[in-house]
Amino acid sequence: MKFILVIFFFLLIPSNASAGDLQPFTSDGCSAFPDGTIVEKSLWRKCCVEHDKAYWAGGSVNMRKQADVALKVCVAQVGEPEIAKLMLAGVRVGGSPYWPTSFRWGYGWPYLRGYKELTAEEKAMVENEMTVFVQTTINQIRTEQEDLNAN
Repeated sequence: MKFILVIFFFLLIPSNASAGDLQPFTSDGCSAFPDGTIVEKSLWRKCCVEHDKAYWAGGSVNMRKQADVALKVCVAQVGEPEIAKLMLAGVRVGGSPYWPTSFRWGYGWPYLRGYKELTAEEKAMVENEMTVFVQTTINQIRTEQEDLNAN
């Protein structure tokens, strides 16, 4: 029993992830929640992608609270205040950095980073990865447009 408790204790200690461990940004929209209504299938998806940017980068517990409230405000602004409240409850419970999920707080960093302020070097890495993501997205859109125009 002591052995199991010791293992459990070490699993709860946040790791000291190095700056080189940041994974490229990814978003699955609203994760385990619909991206919109039956009629408007992507109504609040942009809110979720912005929320994913914050969750990917991670940071302090206060930064997470701000990201979650921003999601709620965004979804309410597209005309769905009740859905916004539901989503806020969901991300508050399901977004902990200690859940081993692909949508946890700080998912761009190795598991068990926890709540940890970003260093100046890490902030620069986050900014660089976002620039790469935006440029890649723009290039994909251009390629799709060119393919459509060619047909």
